[in-house]
Amino acid sequence: MPQPQLNDSDFEPIQYSEYDAEKIVGRSTSFWKDAWRRFRKNKLALIGVVIIILLGIMSFIGSPISGHNYSDNDLINSNQSPSAEHWFGTDNLGRDIFSRTWYGAKISLFIGLMAAFIDLIIGVIWGATAGFFGGKIDEYMMRIADILTAVPYLLVVILLMVIMPKGLWTLIIAMTITGWINMARIVRGQVMQLKSEEYVIASRSLGAKKTRLMFRHLVPNTLGPILVTLTLTIPTAIFTEAFLSYLGLGVPAPLASWGTMSSDALSFLKYEPYQLFFPAFFICLTMLAFNVIGDGMSDALDPKER
Repeated sequence: MPQPQLNDSDFEPIQYSEYDAEKIVGRSTSFWKDAWRRFRKNKLALIGVVIIILLGIMSFIGSPISGHNYSDNDLINSNQSPSAEHWFGTDNLGRDIFSRTWYGAKISLFIGLMAAFIDLIIGVIWGATAGFFGGKIDEYMMRIADILTAVPYLLVVILLMVIMPKGLWTLIIAMTITGWINMARIVRGQVMQLKSEEYVIASRSLGAKKTRLMFRHLVPNTLGPILVTLTLTIPTAIFTEAFLSYLGLGVPAPLASWGTMSSDALSFLKYEPYQLFFPAFFICLTMLAFNVIGDGMSDALDPKER
């Protein structure tokens, strides 16, 4: 059988550009979208998010649905075990533990979030400034941080309680006087590493101001470590408040927090253990939830895992 004859007209040249070799197959994904995708794969971290959301909701609706006020005394019904009327029982003054637990959630979460927020603001500004300028400014600023770290934390709290009136904000200020130092060290290290990158040098050569370099280019690129540190600061503040409550330095009455409830219930542990169980359980649950969220964010924001 004769072979068919092929002519040049039987062929059509393919339009090819060398730039086609650089095209990436598939849709490109931003860093934050990729981090969210990896975070969603961590089921334990998602459970932690759900727990924190539920605790936040119950802190606002828990007391109203119980039908009792967190501060109402009823000595006739003191030390009652959990029942249909008092779901978590009552304490030694007859106060409903269910309503006090969720009111305490509001106070404890507020302390944790506010302390973390103050640590975030001071730590980011202090660390970014020290890392960006370097030299003597960095030396002086970090030596100040070292001096504050050397001061015993409990001594600072006691001195503030003596100088300032005992209250919620005094407790928050006491926790944040030295609490921002860890955040500042992390931000400083990240900024010192990033300030020699090409995009920072290019922006500097184009005349960008120092404040713009810090807060437009450097700080946004350290959000990963900042967010991870922030999620681990919140449970630390909640636990610190509970610890101070055992020493009698917690929030003053009639305010209630999980720490003050645990401190008050300690005397009745032998005969009414439920009074200590509920606040202690929610302290542990909250700390566990924030820690697994922090671990999940650490894995999701790690560029090596991308």
